[in-house]
Amino acid sequence: MLDRRAVLTYFAGIGLGSTLLPGALWASLAAGADISAQTIAAAAEVAGLEFDDDERAMMVDGLKEQTERLEALHAVALSHATAPALVFDPLPPGQEPDRTQRPLAPARVALPAVPGDLDDLAFRTVPELAALVQARKVTSTQLTRLYLERLQRHDPLLQCVVTLTTERALRQARAADEEIARGRYRGALHGIPWGAKDLLAVAGYPTTWGAEPYVHQRFSEDATVVRRLDDAGAVLVAKLTLGALAMGDIWHGGRTRNPWKLEQGSSGSSAGSASATAAGLVGFSIGSETLGSISSPSTRCGVTGLRPTFGRVPRTGAMALSWSMDKLGPICRGVEDAALVLAAIHGPDGHDNSVRAAAFNWDAGVHPSQLRVGYVRGAFERDYPNRAFDARSLDVLRSLGTTLVPVEVPDVAYDAMRIILMSEAAAAFDDLTRSGRDAELKEQGPGAWPNAFRVARFIPAVDYVNANRLRSVAIARWAELMRTVDVIVAPTSSSQLLATNLTGHPAVILPNGFREDGTPVSITFLGGLYQEASLLAVARAYQQATDFHTRHPTLPPA
Repeated sequence: MLDRRAVLTYFAGIGLGSTLLPGALWASLAAGADISAQTIAAAAEVAGLEFDDDERAMMVDGLKEQTERLEALHAVALSHATAPALVFDPLPPGQEPDRTQRPLAPARVALPAVPGDLDDLAFRTVPELAALVQARKVTSTQLTRLYLERLQRHDPLLQCVVTLTTERALRQARAADEEIARGRYRGALHGIPWGAKDLLAVAGYPTTWGAEPYVHQRFSEDATVVRRLDDAGAVLVAKLTLGALAMGDIWHGGRTRNPWKLEQGSSGSSAGSASATAAGLVGFSIGSETLGSISSPSTRCGVTGLRPTFGRVPRTGAMALSWSMDKLGPICRGVEDAALVLAAIHGPDGHDNSVRAAAFNWDAGVHPSQLRVGYVRGAFERDYPNRAFDARSLDVLRSLGTTLVPVEVPDVAYDAMRIILMSEAAAAFDDLTRSGRDAELKEQGPGAWPNAFRVARFIPAVDYVNANRLRSVAIARWAELMRTVDVIVAPTSSSQLLATNLTGHPAVILPNGFREDGTPVSITFLGGLYQEASLLAVARAYQQATDFHTRHPTLPPA
């Protein structure tokens, strides 16, 4: 859910580096040590406050009472699945999503020829695979065995698999074939093999969250997204890697590799989802993003990642990192694939209170010229490594008859709001810190989770609330911006990433070129809240005019 670079930037921004925070002070207070004017002075310094002698003396009794309340709170065992009573809503006051659901209007796909070597199907899009399965030219069992074999063949190199779900997958595939033979076809995902980021619970299998303390963790129920894909007839073939506790690409079994450049990590935290999709080991996958974790690995691995609106897809049964920022979404080979997956997994489930009943009216026939498309002029005009690739992407859009309107990311102190994520993450893993089991995590440096969780305990609750008040300002300014355009094109590595993850806006990340060393680069399209259909329409038109998404890496023989 979190890109490692985002965390490192946070720590650099607040100047922690090698600074030693007086953790012993707070530890002694939590252990019941005496609270005095001197300890208050030290604590106030950490919090950036200043009190005089009389004020500190007056605070002593109140802080002792407060410490007792905190001790009582700590004595209550909270399940990781228990969400806060406060629910984030990215919609500004007075704005409601469209609830009128219309039939999907996907693009028509010609029936592909069945290749002599079924391995050639590994990189086909979901619509192409679906056409073959529906016509019974290829069975779900054949596809499932194909992807299971490729997962086994290439995982020793890529390290993208936590657990193969072989028995479950073959059972689902046989059931799909039997249903389709009887004339019951559930839709485009019926019989299509997929992979789940290993923060999604799957009953009967480990759900490790990529981290050493949870390698034996199991749940008795499937995550909502898993259940919905089951209902769509999709076939789960593997639980895929994520960086430990949703940061980066290093997990308890190693480091997930980029199929385009094997000496390079696949980035994270949806490391396995992006790597396996790019390498043709699954038909599609599910990832998650809190701050860059679909965007970054999709860029690194040259795949199409969709980060839906916050509140679009239920997170029930998924590991929580930040209750007000976590989002689940598909990682695929093409835009149409992502639209079909989103259609299957969106909408309330009666458990995740953040999810809105909002329509997703996908129409592949919408042309960019029918929409108002903006581009973040200041971001494109700066000097950055991928500028030439991104400039050519704007030219492609203009060639499609799109009039690009210059816009700018609203000027708000987004970096100050990072404390929202850090506070919520520390709360989600409070028990890990208090128990000392954070020492089991492989990554222990200044930018790793164990230290991040400890540092976050020094964020004052007052500042956490005020950061969310500032977030309301950002939401209002983005609402003003999105009244002027339907879709915005932006460089992937720019200020939009933090801004839109905080405001909950959707994004789709597409490959838009390749460097001299053969590694992919990407462009990002942003949309209005719950307006993924418009966003995907522009992105699909871009892909129809280019071929970057059709290219795939060549892996060495196993």
